[in-house]
Amino acid sequence: MQVIQNDKVDIVVVGAGGAGMAAAISAKLSGANVVLVEQLNEIKGNTIKSSAGMNASESKFQSKQNVEDSNECFFQEIYKGGNQTNDKELLKYFVNHSADAIDWLDGLGITLSDLTKTGGMSVNRTHRPADGSAIGQYLVSGLLKKIKELNIPILFQSKAEKLLVKNSKIVGVQIEDNLKEKKKILADCVIVTTGGFGANKVLLQKYAPQLDGIITTNHPGTQGSGIQMIQAIGGAVRDLNQVQIHPTVHQETGILVTEALRGEGALLVNKWGNRFVEELDRRDVVSDAILKLEEPHAYLIFNNKIRKRVPAVSFYEYKKMVYSKGSIKELAQYLKMTENNLKQSVKVWNVPPVSQSVREGATETPMNGGPYFAIKIAPGIHHTMGGVKINIHAEVLNKNGESIKGLYAAGETVGGLHGQNRIGGNAIAETIVFGRTAGDKAAEYSKKKHRVSFEQDSWK
Repeated sequence: MQVIQNDKVDIVVVGAGGAGMAAAISAKLSGANVVLVEQLNEIKGNTIKSSAGMNASESKFQSKQNVEDSNECFFQEIYKGGNQTNDKELLKYFVNHSADAIDWLDGLGITLSDLTKTGGMSVNRTHRPADGSAIGQYLVSGLLKKIKELNIPILFQSKAEKLLVKNSKIVGVQIEDNLKEKKKILADCVIVTTGGFGANKVLLQKYAPQLDGIITTNHPGTQGSGIQMIQAIGGAVRDLNQVQIHPTVHQETGILVTEALRGEGALLVNKWGNRFVEELDRRDVVSDAILKLEEPHAYLIFNNKIRKRVPAVSFYEYKKMVYSKGSIKELAQYLKMTENNLKQSVKVWNVPPVSQSVREGATETPMNGGPYFAIKIAPGIHHTMGGVKINIHAEVLNKNGESIKGLYAAGETVGGLHGQNRIGGNAIAETIVFGRTAGDKAAEYSKKKHRVSFEQDSWK
């Protein structure tokens, strides 16, 4: 049986990353006929590369581990982290629905029961898989499994080219399919979840020329196509010049080293072996501190206790990113650091209560005993915080602040939630919270449209 009968569906979701799959699942569970359109030949977006986890407050897993937290605390820390430029209405909705999103994923068999923290957070609210592994692959695999269970079709190698508009309402999308043929898919509504533009050199040069020459962690498909497609039909945008660089990126591979490593106690030192910044400060602060060094790179230093808490290190070792030595002395010699400096940096961290004041908010895992490890890092372009404007129903807004009927967006396509600085762990939370919302609200819109059409036909 043809999935798209007469090229007409209830909902088209453009972009099969985390937000897109969450939206499609949510819409399908609400009774809508959904199709996903993905320009690549498989799921390769930024979600799958995510490492730290998913932030949420007042969750059941925090309660089980006696972590005291509140939605208000979460709100205030994000608002402070974004330099108080966040969309407060979006932020409040996001925070208040974060624990529900954790429960929703758990109901799909995607359980995020282990807790850590990221820079800018005062408590353990970063949820990740039970074994502490990176969230990306685990999340994507779980969502994709549900997509298949629900028989939601994904049209791979199909690029959305433009939104179809009639009488100021969205009525579908035009794509170029895998045979390079133009095709129109008519729909009651479209959800755009194509991500940001962190791999688009032209847009980066336009909006953030100061970052020219800095490596990107983004997947090549992160081109901002959805943002441009929405702009073309009058959608409003904000904060396109707000591009976040992540402080710990391995320059030779472009692989991001998870913030969870610092959350578990890893130190950042300069080429002389001296600490120079609070490791769990905001990403922009840490990045700026590295770029101001005499030589703009640094080393993450940790031992085997910390390594065991962050399974992603095994992947970094596989990629030959990790240096390992049996003692601090040997590691310092190998890295050509001043031995006493590195010893002192580790010693200060290991002596409580000094460590608690020096490393405010860190998960306290002292580095007592080898072997010791190091990863050389420097900042890299990571997240575009600007994007299209939406309201709390994930409806895309026009330049007058009015919703564009039948058009929704979620994930990194959207701007406003993070303000001028994104807190680690909030991107995955954003994809799920607003992906779910977009799917639910689009399904409601489609049902209402069908009901009105039925009533009109009945009257005739």
